[in-house]
Amino acid sequence: MPERTESDSRKLLGRLRDAMATDDAGQARLDKITHLIATSMGCEVCSIYLFRDEDTLELCATEGLNKDAVHQTRMKMGEGLVGRVAKQRRVINTPDAPQAKGFRYMEETGEELFSSFLGVPIQRLGDTLGVLVVQSKIAREFNTDEVYALEVVAMVLAEMTELGVFVGEGAAMSALHSQPVMLRGTIAQDGVTEGHIWLHEPRVVVSNLIADDPEREAQRLIEAVDTLRLSVDQMMTMSLGDKDQQEVIETYRMFANSKSWMQRMQADITQGLSAEAAVEKEQSLARSRIGKSADTYMRERMSDLDDLSNRLLRILTGQGKDTGAEMPSDPILVARNIGPAELLEYGRSLRGIILEQGSVGSHAAIVARALAIPLIVHAARITNEALNGDHVMIDGEQGLVHLRPEDAVATAFRDKIAMQAAAQERYASIRDVAAETRCGAVIGMHMNAGLMADLPSLESSGAEGVGLFRTELQFLVRNQMPRRNELSVLYRRVLDAAQGKRVVFRTLDIGSDKVLPYMKPNDEPNPALGWRAIRVGLDKPGIMRMQLQALFRAANGGPLTVMFPFVAQFEEYRAAREEVNKTLAREAKLGHKLPSSIEVGAMLETPSLAYAPDKFFEEVDFISIGGNDLKQFFFAADRENERVRKRYDTLNVSFLTFLENIVKRCDSSGTPISFCGEDAGRPVEALCFAAIGLRTLSMRPASIGPVKSLLRRCDLNEVYQVIEAARDRGDMSVRGAVMEYLRDQF
Repeated sequence: MPERTESDSRKLLGRLRDAMATDDAGQARLDKITHLIATSMGCEVCSIYLFRDEDTLELCATEGLNKDAVHQTRMKMGEGLVGRVAKQRRVINTPDAPQAKGFRYMEETGEELFSSFLGVPIQRLGDTLGVLVVQSKIAREFNTDEVYALEVVAMVLAEMTELGVFVGEGAAMSALHSQPVMLRGTIAQDGVTEGHIWLHEPRVVVSNLIADDPEREAQRLIEAVDTLRLSVDQMMTMSLGDKDQQEVIETYRMFANSKSWMQRMQADITQGLSAEAAVEKEQSLARSRIGKSADTYMRERMSDLDDLSNRLLRILTGQGKDTGAEMPSDPILVARNIGPAELLEYGRSLRGIILEQGSVGSHAAIVARALAIPLIVHAARITNEALNGDHVMIDGEQGLVHLRPEDAVATAFRDKIAMQAAAQERYASIRDVAAETRCGAVIGMHMNAGLMADLPSLESSGAEGVGLFRTELQFLVRNQMPRRNELSVLYRRVLDAAQGKRVVFRTLDIGSDKVLPYMKPNDEPNPALGWRAIRVGLDKPGIMRMQLQALFRAANGGPLTVMFPFVAQFEEYRAAREEVNKTLAREAKLGHKLPSSIEVGAMLETPSLAYAPDKFFEEVDFISIGGNDLKQFFFAADRENERVRKRYDTLNVSFLTFLENIVKRCDSSGTPISFCGEDAGRPVEALCFAAIGLRTLSMRPASIGPVKSLLRRCDLNEVYQVIEAARDRGDMSVRGAVMEYLRDQF
């Protein structure tokens, strides 16, 4: 790169810094900046467009276009060349703008005089804040050095915007992190709550964007990268023996030692940026470039690069994760992603959780459900939008996040919370009465659990027992396999807390989306259909035996109920039952006290098991329908995939008929059967399950009140007639007919 261009770039950045340091209002600063850029680049026009909302750009300052068009000219994302730059997040450089694809003539700007056009996105950490444009009468294509220089300037403008340098009148120039924002995500744990933001990883604030001494900044960068590389090497030493962690750290090491990454940052410093600004510029460009990739591997590597860049920024700025801020009394946790152990450290202090990534079946979602904390995942941009202490409301029934909500939204939201609180008071009044329907049927109401912290809900919710205790959480939150004695003590505490009520312990359900950190993951193209649950237990009988021993000893001579997950065929259940018998015999030889009685059941989560031989239904002690997995396999619709999971209704006639056939098989063999899953906790679904013959339901504790309330007001014979009529009509789902019946009744 020629020395003259580098010098001119540094001079321009120096002038921008001076303009930023004045006491001028935001509009005056923008006007000065457009003049400086136009003059420095030898162009007649320089314009700055900023977003006034997520889909609309507004001309906020210009040198060379009609001044009356400022704050009047607006365009939608993708509209015109400016809109295309914003939508595609890439540079558009053309010598003949009017003839370029997508050009839109804005009469009020007077831009018909200018032929050449260079537009670059103003973006920060992958978020596009606006567009910077230069234009000239001469028909020419801007050279590589000019494009690069304008990208550097755009990055500085993005940081200035983030720091609030351009705050002025109107939506486009309002301070960032001050306007109401509504984000839509995926519900991983329902619930309605409000509180204030607590960032799991506070953002690094870069305030010194421009530097006068490139040599000093380059040396600072070299020293910081050396420190970073040393820390990565130390991480590698600490992770010896853990191949999975080593693979991640190897990726860190690859990035930290990348010559091209270092060269790009050094080139940015040569242009006049500080070391911190150079790191953030490359981070933003990488996010923008990789974020558009459909390659899952590349997106995962972006997460690694993000983490490494943040580590480097913390070294350069001296800003640690502990910022001195105090956690609010009503914290809503915000993070890109979070592991189960970290989430458990926060415990029940959290009012809610919002993740930018995550999934409905992730470890974090499992813990959130166990703690009954509302969780929204896939909330795009939340880590960039939110600041510590921001007011936020989570609507876990609609999958909405209201960040810094307007008064009208907050009032309506609180009315909703108040209505739910009033309903909970009504539910409390029926806590100790049976879920007996008007026709005299009694439905057993049980709760799902996975942590000791869940057990107090056994009494407060009115649950008759624990229909599912997830034992995998104790394995997921550790860095090594838990010991048998540790598990035995925990299971004993669970049984003691249940005070004689039945607890169904589901054996280790790992694999698919639940990979133990100390077990080598299998690269499977479709892990939900792969090596998981009982398949792992039968292939690694040592783990199954260890857990069974812990359960037998925890029973301490009392009754015990064990359930095997993901049984797909009779032979798997028989093999697991044989392991139970062998372990009981071994415990007897060792002189340990055996359970007074033991029930061994199976989770029916695959359609294949519904068609098992009659002998299976005669031998199994009980069956629990695992609704979450069964539904996705029945409809061939991945419940992690937003495009398909909502297409299929639980009350679809075919699915409901399938469930009814399972109930009939169990009735004919005298096999106890229950339904366990999210749908059991939805009142309308629960009512339909009861109508087709299911007499035991297991759900999260908070759902017991609403489900019991509806069941007690209904006649199952009438509901079944509604279902039958819908079938006869050929309805795809019975939901509409049942809802109409309920509206007529109540």
